[in-house]
Amino acid sequence: MSSKGTLNFAVIGCGGVTLQNHLPGLALCPEVKVVALCDADEKRAENSFKKFSEARRFSDFRKIFDEMENQIDAVLVATPDHTHAAAVLAAIRRGKHVYCEKPLAHSIYEVREVMKAAKEKDVVTQLGNQGHSSESIRTFCEWIWDGAIGKVHTIHAGCNADHSKIGALGERGQKHEVPKGLDWDQWLGPAQFRPFHPMYVNGNWRGWMPFGTGTIGDWTCHVIDPVF
Repeated sequence: MSSKGTLNFAVIGCGGVTLQNHLPGLALCPEVKVVALCDADEKRAENSFKKFSEARRFSDFRKIFDEMENQIDAVLVATPDHTHAAAVLAAIRRGKHVYCEKPLAHSIYEVREVMKAAKEKDVVTQLGNQGHSSESIRTFCEWIWDGAIGKVHTIHAGCNADHSKIGALGERGQKHEVPKGLDWDQWLGPAQFRPFHPMYVNGNWRGWMPFGTGTIGDWTCHVIDPVF
């Protein structure tokens, strides 16, 4: 934390859930200052850039650490799943505290590497599972703890969400012009290169395994969380 008691945040991934939930939350904290915003999609991040006009803008999160490492205390990561580990590890290895949207990473191996790095650097971390803090889950847990429905020995959990893109597989060979303001190379990050297609971006990436983790990665953390 800076000498003035301000916690300087860098935010990686500024559209979607960040614009709806995270940035408004940070704005409510008088001790928090957003000093850097990063997004590969300038149009998707446009409103965030306007709201936090004093923050420096980046399309490549690596440049944040190159240019502002000593000015940052904590990092919020809310990018597509396939870039979580790269951004989180870049922050943790520099001793930055991290809040990362769920799922924590794109694979079990990446999750274990992130957890190991956080333990080694002794930084504060949090996984972005907003449902965990909801009133309904708290009530559910209190029922169990109180024995209101007896001893629970078996749990059946289900989910009707469906992120399957099997119907769009035939479109992968189509060629589309990269929209203005989108840095496609940066958006792809560690994923193998493929031509741009609008069916990959703006949340659609969840159903494509090179970028997302499907319904299991998106919803299991919510559906199973109350049980734990």
